[in-house]
Amino acid sequence: MALHPEAGKPASKDQLVNVARLITAYYTNKPEIGNSTQAVAFGTSGHRGSAFLNSFNDCHIAAICQALAEFRLSQGTTGPLFMGMDTHALSEAAFSTAVEVLVANGVHLIVQENRGYTPTPVISHAILNYNLGKTAQLADGVVITPSHNPPEDGGFKYNPSHGGPADSDVTNIIQARANELITQGLAGVKRLDLAKAYQSEFVQEIDFSENYIAQLDQVIDMQAIAKAGLRLGTDPLGGAGLAYWDKIAKHYNIKIEVVNKNVDQQFGFMRRDKDGKIRMDCSSPYAMAGLIDLKDKFDIAFGNDPDFDRHGIVTPKSGLMNPNHYLAVAINYLFQHRPEWPQNVKVGKTLVSSSMIDRVVRSLGRDLAEMPVGFKWFVQGLLNQEIGFAGEESAGGIFLRRNGQPWATDKDGIILCLLAAEIMAVTGIDPGEHYEKLTQQFAAPVYTRIDVAASHEQKQVLSKMDKSVITNTELAGEKILQIQTHASGNNAAIGGVKVSTENGWFAARPSGTENVYKIYAESFNGEAHLHALVKEAQELVDGVFEKANVK
Repeated sequence: MALHPEAGKPASKDQLVNVARLITAYYTNKPEIGNSTQAVAFGTSGHRGSAFLNSFNDCHIAAICQALAEFRLSQGTTGPLFMGMDTHALSEAAFSTAVEVLVANGVHLIVQENRGYTPTPVISHAILNYNLGKTAQLADGVVITPSHNPPEDGGFKYNPSHGGPADSDVTNIIQARANELITQGLAGVKRLDLAKAYQSEFVQEIDFSENYIAQLDQVIDMQAIAKAGLRLGTDPLGGAGLAYWDKIAKHYNIKIEVVNKNVDQQFGFMRRDKDGKIRMDCSSPYAMAGLIDLKDKFDIAFGNDPDFDRHGIVTPKSGLMNPNHYLAVAINYLFQHRPEWPQNVKVGKTLVSSSMIDRVVRSLGRDLAEMPVGFKWFVQGLLNQEIGFAGEESAGGIFLRRNGQPWATDKDGIILCLLAAEIMAVTGIDPGEHYEKLTQQFAAPVYTRIDVAASHEQKQVLSKMDKSVITNTELAGEKILQIQTHASGNNAAIGGVKVSTENGWFAARPSGTENVYKIYAESFNGEAHLHALVKEAQELVDGVFEKANVK
């Protein structure tokens, strides 16, 4: 994908979403029955869509919540449901729909007081805390967010009692029932007026931030950060955890400057992403250009996406760190500075994350658990203390408490940002400098991920690829050593294909959250080799489309 000429520049007024029109579309547009692009569809991170495209509206959320209420009943889940939302405009509307339907079904909701915002990791943390030591009346949760997607998008994620993203065996049931309800004109959906729902015994308002912030020193060495006196800066990109940073700074007596305190449902303060769109991707140097401009003001700076499950780390010398680089540094540090972690605890990564991680893990004498894309694959390993750290190339990660107990089972952008500060406070050098040391030890790979617009039919074709699509014995001049359609960590299908040689690899798969397919590639032999890998990967994808006769 060619770089847009306005990438990294401020958003223009003509591209800002008309929020009033978007909300009107949410309440008035109806999905077309039989149109698969307008049906409820849970991808790797819940159901996402836009009211403008008839793929995320009141009908969808009412049906999903009715299906969820019925599913909870069938599973005997009788504890409270912790529900949060991010700062997207559709999140507010969907939150209201969810309250009306869930309360009408007798579900006890715990929500942020004063209709405030709640990060994804805070909901996961709250679920685990509530369920600790319990075997009955367990809690679960919902986060209403499309993550870093553009302002016109909405999203709905369900986290069962294990605290992490629901597996497909759960979401398939909810998805099927929701679509059935939509087909029936929502005849089976129970609903109560919002004001009456809030006045009922089924809605409890609390401040989620209090317990989460009070326990942060159980997962991060906050005392070391305070003692070092670091100058920290953050751009929350107008997200759900914006108010958390001032509270964290006050609670632990550390210096954090929030450089952007705007909550704007148009996200008009954003810099344009690589394709010129407004996308709150804290791992993109274009979206994060505003904070990068301020990098010399701080020892460490960081950003988050709207639901705060992702992180972006900025250092004076490195600028915005490549997410893969930071994951390698975080793993290398944690497994040498968490003495209470079990010696047999593994490192988890998605199979499209950098092979630098593999080399770091081997040097630490640890085992690697390589999984398909999607954080749901790490949940049980984290819960059972079999995985100490889990991360993915798109700037998501989570790790255990300092005593080896689970902290959360969903991605936590807050603790990944604070870990960068801990690393500098304890070692005296920042994560960017740590990565330079790793390249001296293991060589410096070059990595890329390319997103290409794709139709629903193209995504379906790519998701069904098997090893037979690879007919060559060489890739970019090297012998092919491995062809994967299943992850080595759990033998689950990856929904695509990965091809590896001694010094490089590529993977191709459809996105589970956007209308794109993705090509990932990495080389330890330099840029020319990387380009050759990408070229052959693209030729493979084009050939698959041609054979399937899809355009």
